[in-house]
Amino acid sequence: MAMILTSPAFDSGQDIPAVYSCEGKNISPPLQWSGAPPETRSYVLIADDPDAPDPKAPRTIWVHWIVYNIPVTTTQFPEAVSHLPSGARQGVNDFHNVGYGGPCPPIGRHRYFFRLYALNSMLPDLGAVTRQQLERKMTGHVLEEATIMGGYRKRH
Repeated sequence: MAMILTSPAFDSGQDIPAVYSCEGKNISPPLQWSGAPPETRSYVLIADDPDAPDPKAPRTIWVHWIVYNIPVTTTQFPEAVSHLPSGARQGVNDFHNVGYGGPCPPIGRHRYFFRLYALNSMLPDLGAVTRQQLERKMTGHVLEEATIMGGYRKRH
């Protein structure tokens, strides 16, 4: 059985509701997952936008959210998650904040990927880690990955 990641707020490939964006409440969407390999010891969640700044000429992958050391017993995050499970840590996004930063594309419709990784270990406490630092620590520990993608275009 393959690992799957879903959201009750949007289907993969569909638009992310504005409430989760900079034009709304800028809160994290609810996420649910299942089907992790039995050897899973923790999860990592990375949300990013590969279309920054312009989908017609992308120049960077903009990181919106990093959560690591999610306990293996956790299978969902509620909407606007404010209390992470014990042991889970958040990294620094490209807004230079720790935590979630919602879609806020400067031009056009961007794609936002939420990637959940099943790891065969817990990671050390890396503090306010960046995506690059986290990915280096994950090397050799990823068992499986599940992805959900939503789009967003500013309304105003």
